[in-house]
Amino acid sequence: MTAHYKTFGLLAALTLLQASTGFKKQQGNMGGHGINQRLSEYAFFTGPLADLQPAPGVFPYEVNAPLFSDYAEKARLISLPPGAKMVYHPDASFEYPVGAAIIKNFFYWHDAAHPEKGRRIIETRVLLKETKGWKALAYIWNREQTDAVLEVAGATTPVTWQTASGKKQEFAYTVPNVNQCKGCHSYDGQFIPIGTTSRQLNLSLPNHENQLVAFQKWGILDLPEGFDPATSPYLSDYRKPGDTERAARAYLDGNCAHCHNPHGPASTSGMFLGAEVQDPEQLGIRKPPVAAGRGSGNRKYGIVPGKPSESILLYRMEHNDPGIRMPELGRQLMHEEGVELIKNWIREMN
Repeated sequence: MTAHYKTFGLLAALTLLQASTGFKKQQGNMGGHGINQRLSEYAFFTGPLADLQPAPGVFPYEVNAPLFSDYAEKARLISLPPGAKMVYHPDASFEYPVGAAIIKNFFYWHDAAHPEKGRRIIETRVLLKETKGWKALAYIWNREQTDAVLEVAGATTPVTWQTASGKKQEFAYTVPNVNQCKGCHSYDGQFIPIGTTSRQLNLSLPNHENQLVAFQKWGILDLPEGFDPATSPYLSDYRKPGDTERAARAYLDGNCAHCHNPHGPASTSGMFLGAEVQDPEQLGIRKPPVAAGRGSGNRKYGIVPGKPSESILLYRMEHNDPGIRMPELGRQLMHEEGVELIKNWIREMN
């Protein structure tokens, strides 16, 4: 369980390491956020905004199984009012106090093989916890990388970058609108964060300290008595070599289960993809679709063991047609590595 902190850069990694060896609380201008037109007005960062160096009271974090977003890198942060804490849940998103914010920055390295050549930050998504619940906001960065401006209607911008293998990529990156954000962050009709669960956050920091234990040391989370990271649920890092079954289940949990669960927007499908699900039919194994259409690709079952080419799940992952692809939102490109992982998982099934 090792986090990938290179997306933050050295400054943020040092922030985490310094905090985990003895965090000293500092008062910041972080409590009771109002909605600002510019990202810089929140004071989430210190120094040049594009450095994404967290200000006091703002904490970088990582997840085990990240949501694929057209190969964008992400720098994730949590902002809490002075003295406030998150509330731990073993199998659901943590609870947050009013005035908290979850910040996710999406960017591309100019050359993924050489991050020292710099990056372009495309957008920053901010979830603000208000008295009545969460508010989702998207801030689009200017070309100068000096600030980002609120855009509630979404946007599209051309993006070019070079992959680690040297391949040049170019496509139209889409920033979601407010209603699209609600479509993924729904639990029984209520807006909730996704990704800040125990099994996503239960991982090792660069200094080998557990991230959840570090949160408790920093005074921003109380863990249950006797909490042991080794025996607590966690998702595998599907980006690393390892057990195909664990990696595939982690991938589906991180990329699909926020909708495909009994309380999510895809509850009527009867296909539930959380890592805790054990029922083969709920996973889609030999399960016919509730509503067959062109999204099924004329395939009969969600998953056919040993036969990825006959499985609807893989068909929808491979497709880029907006009316067929899964996930429906948040991607324009096919996740080649993710498709290959799920293909191997299905192929290896008895």
